[in-house]
Amino acid sequence: MRNDKSCVKLVTRLRSAAAAAALLAAAVSAPVLAAGTHPVTGEALADDQSFTYRLLDQFPTLDPQLNQDVSGFHVIRDLFEGLLSQDGEGNLVPGVATGYEASDGNTTYTFTLREDARWSNGDPVTAHDFVYGWRRAVDPATASPYAWYLELTEMVNAREILAGEKDPSALGVRAVDDHTLEVKLTTPLPYFPAMTTYATLFPAHRATIEAHGADWTAPGNMVSNGAYVLDEVVLNEYHTRVRNPMYWGAGDVIIEKVTGLVINDVNQALTRYRAGELDHLEPLPPGQYPALREQLPDEATSVPRLCSYYYAVNHTASANPALADVRVRRALGLAIDRDVIVDRVLKGGQWPAYNFTHFKTAGFTVPDIAYARLTQAERDAEAKRLMEEAGAGDLTLRLIYNTSESHKQIATVVSQMWKQKLGVRTELANFEWKTYIGIRRNQEFDLARSGWCGDYNEASTFLDLLTTTHGSNDGKYSNERVDELMRASKTAADPSGIYAEVEGILAEDMAIIPIYHYANTFLLSADIRGWPYENVENNWYAKNLYRVAN
Repeated sequence: MRNDKSCVKLVTRLRSAAAAAALLAAAVSAPVLAAGTHPVTGEALADDQSFTYRLLDQFPTLDPQLNQDVSGFHVIRDLFEGLLSQDGEGNLVPGVATGYEASDGNTTYTFTLREDARWSNGDPVTAHDFVYGWRRAVDPATASPYAWYLELTEMVNAREILAGEKDPSALGVRAVDDHTLEVKLTTPLPYFPAMTTYATLFPAHRATIEAHGADWTAPGNMVSNGAYVLDEVVLNEYHTRVRNPMYWGAGDVIIEKVTGLVINDVNQALTRYRAGELDHLEPLPPGQYPALREQLPDEATSVPRLCSYYYAVNHTASANPALADVRVRRALGLAIDRDVIVDRVLKGGQWPAYNFTHFKTAGFTVPDIAYARLTQAERDAEAKRLMEEAGAGDLTLRLIYNTSESHKQIATVVSQMWKQKLGVRTELANFEWKTYIGIRRNQEFDLARSGWCGDYNEASTFLDLLTTTHGSNDGKYSNERVDELMRASKTAADPSGIYAEVEGILAEDMAIIPIYHYANTFLLSADIRGWPYENVENNWYAKNLYRVAN
C-alpha cells in the first residue's frame, strides 16, 4: 500500500466487500434467524446468544478520544465504528466508509461514507461527526493521552495544534458534504487508512458530549454508532453492552449481549471459566497453557499477537543515577535469560525478544541484533564485565508493575537474575492499573513493566514510541538520530532499512529492555464461532461472533 495504485485497488476491494455485505443483509430475513440457523454457514444456533469475557482491570474510560489501553479498546470497538474496520485476518473492510481514494501522492485521502449509518439515537452519522471527533482529540484542551496519535498520522497542522500554535479547526480534515470526508497529510503516509481503525479516530456525537460533559459515556447518556450500545457499568465488577438496533448492519449481528467481568486474579478467572461463567479468558495463568491445551484441546489456543513486553527504563533525573550509564542499562538487559521466562514461566508460545518490533509485524524483518547472537553464558559474562567497568556496586532499583500474577512472576524471576549475576537488588512494587498508569507517566520509577500493542500493523507503531516527543514514551528516552530516522521513514519508498538501523540504536543504547514478543494464549468456549484467530492485532468484534447449538 505504498503507492496510489495499490490504494485504488483497495478502494475496489472495500467497495466489493460492501456490496457483498449488502447482498448478505438482503438475504438475511427474520424467518431464517427464527429457524435457528446461521444465515451463511447453516450451523444450528443456540437459543442463548450471549458472550461473556474476562477483563484484568476496569477500563479507565469509554471515550474514544481519551482511551489509551487495550481493555478499553475492546469495548469501544463494539460501541463505536470508525471509517474502516478489520476482518478475521486483519485486512481492512468497510466501516462507516464504503471505500476511499488516495491522490496527490498519498497525501490526500477521500472517504465515501455510507448513507445508512446511524447513531444509536437515530441521528445520521456524517462526515461532520468525524471532523468533530478528530478536532476534539487533537485539541490540547481535551488533554487526550493519545493526542500524539494525531501527529503520527501526519495530518496537516496536527503538530502545530498540539503545540498550541494553531486552532483545532486548522486540522487537515474537512467534510466535503455529509457523506464525503477529505483528509490532508503533510507527507505521504500509505498506511494512513489502517490508522483509522483505532479509537482515537472514531467519530463523536457532539450534541451528547455538549449536553453531558464528562458524564457523556455513562449508560443512558452515551450515544454511539457501533453494533452495540452500553447497557450497564458497575465499576470494578462488570459491564454489559447490548445489540444496537440502529446499527446499519444490525441484521447480521447475532450475539445479543456482551458482558465483561473484571477479575484481577487469573487463577480465579480460570476457575470461573471452568464453571461456565466465562466464554473467553485471556491471558492464561503463566505456565498453564501446555496442560490446558491437553485438557481442553478445542478451547485452549496460542497465536501470535502484535505486542511486545518490555521494561521501560527511566532516562530522567528522577531515576537512580546509575541508569544514566549505558553500561549499566546494557548489563541489566544482557543478564535477563529470556528463554527461562518464555519456556519455564509463561509456556504459552511467546518468543524471546532482543528488539522492540514484534516479528510478525507486516513487512518487517527482524534485524541482526548483536547480543541476540550470543549464548546466555556469553551475555552473562559481558553483563558482569560492564557492571564492573561502570563501578555500579551496591545498586538498588525500583521496578513497578501493574497487578497481575504473570507480571509478578516475571518481575520476581528477573530480580533474582539481577541479584545472582550482578549483585543488583530490586524493590518490587505493584499497583492497580489506573494508579500504575499515572505513576509510570510521571516517571516515578527506575524500571517499569510495559507492553506495547500495535495500533496498526506497521513497524512505525512500535518504533515511533521511542521518539523524543511521543506521548507514551514514559521512560523519556531521547536520541536525535532515532528522531531523524523515524521522520525519514515517513517518506521512504521502503523504510525497512531505516527500521533496522533504529532497532540497532535502541539495542546499543538499551533504550528499553525487551523481554518477549507476545503470543495470545486464551480459552474460548467450543460453541463460540467467528473468532479472528489470524488477526495478529487481536481486534475482535462481537458482531462477528455467534454461539452454535450444543
